[in-house]
Amino acid sequence: MTKFSIKNFKLVMAGAAMMGAISSCDVIELTPANLIPDQEAFATPARINSAVLGVYESAQRGFYAGAVQRGYPFGAANVEQGDMRGEDMYNDQLFYEITYTGGYNPNTANNNGMWISIYRMVNRANIVLESLPGAVENGVLTQAQADAYAGEMLFLRALAHHELLVHFARPYSDNPSAAGVPYRTFAINDVPKVPDGEAVGRGTVAEGYQKLLADLDEAEAKLPNGGAGRANKGAAIALKSRIKLHMEDWAGVLAEYEKIKSAYAVTPNPAAPFRAGGNSTDNIFNFINTDASNAGVNGALASMYGNPNNGARGLVKISPLIWTADFWLEEDARRAMTTSSSTGVFTDKYIDPVTYTDPNVILRFAEVVLNAAEANAQLGNLDAAVSLLNSVRDRALPESVPSFTAAGLGGQEGVLDAIYKERRIEFLAEGRRWADIHRLAGAGVLPGVPAKATSRSITSINFYNGTTAIPTDHAIEYASHLFIWPIPLEEIQTNSTAPIEQNPGY
Repeated sequence: MTKFSIKNFKLVMAGAAMMGAISSCDVIELTPANLIPDQEAFATPARINSAVLGVYESAQRGFYAGAVQRGYPFGAANVEQGDMRGEDMYNDQLFYEITYTGGYNPNTANNNGMWISIYRMVNRANIVLESLPGAVENGVLTQAQADAYAGEMLFLRALAHHELLVHFARPYSDNPSAAGVPYRTFAINDVPKVPDGEAVGRGTVAEGYQKLLADLDEAEAKLPNGGAGRANKGAAIALKSRIKLHMEDWAGVLAEYEKIKSAYAVTPNPAAPFRAGGNSTDNIFNFINTDASNAGVNGALASMYGNPNNGARGLVKISPLIWTADFWLEEDARRAMTTSSSTGVFTDKYIDPVTYTDPNVILRFAEVVLNAAEANAQLGNLDAAVSLLNSVRDRALPESVPSFTAAGLGGQEGVLDAIYKERRIEFLAEGRRWADIHRLAGAGVLPGVPAKATSRSITSINFYNGTTAIPTDHAIEYASHLFIWPIPLEEIQTNSTAPIEQNPGY
């Protein structure tokens, strides 16, 4: 492999042949430990497994402003950025204000960090994918082992590109022909390959979604069943359910649900998916954090979201807007997954503000169920939709609270509205709100980003108990250029081969 000096992040991607935990312990080592040639990195089963784990680590720790340990893109940042783009979690300090208020530009770190870290992760996945056939030919791996690793990489590649599409492109539900994001399917592990990578254009949103599904179909075929800490067959199916929801492929959503409905179950205790390392019947896929590898005090979910009274930084709390919403019933057990202070209410989904070991839960069966509920409602199968909705809602409510009925909700429009609201409660503090705003605004259900509680103004618990009016601001109309993030200026300026176009308005 050619050695070269890294001048910009495109070349950082080109130099990503070193996969996470791979290292060398030879007494005489002429190749630097952080630059192991591909043929050596994939020469033994142990090194190949380390290369695969390195892709997970690049997803879990990632890149932010020249440093690691901020949880970009999937160690914590996808949750924090996804929540801060919505109205149900509240920015309490300067830390997330750019995202919360819509003050980003082509140079701001939050959106740029997401872009850079995701493409670094994708490139590492592509390096593994391209190296697996050689490992089989050389007898290092069996075909079955290589297929399982390939399935993991294809799943992670699809997850990464979908995150880019919901942040940097207009929603499929509005205009599939709108500009998408570059979908990178080959490795850049040497300088001569950089121009080929730069030449990959944005394509359309529809083309991006087609590639997502192609990756996931192949991943589903290759992956075994398994636990939530590694990509598995159920994870590929669940992610397809999410993607088809964004595409408004209602029949497709139901088909994916049917595949896994007997393999998972919504937990009676709503807190269970966030305890015991993310191992429950509801957990389909998590990114694992440990005391030795996590997003750190400036990124970990428990640090950012936890109550300062319990040792957390507490920069993000639950918004009084959803806390006081009439659709979130006082009897709901999910209200007990919180703690209060004199300044507000904090989520208790993440409980380790000391060693930051809370998993980042990416896919839960509860989401697949509510996806299927929404698809049924869109197709007019209202009783089936409400039954699925109740399977999530009722387990958090006492028997004294009656279940929903289609008639009681007023028909299709009311059923859909109840599902949208249930998603806000169930996935609170999980980063899912922005993805729903993105697709529902594109579909005309929402006018854009809803008004939020004014940043750094909610200073008392009185905003939560109804005694103080909640000031609001920061709404973004769907037609505004601010509805989607700008392409990083560095991406455009350093692309000497075929610069991609900037999102309009930036």
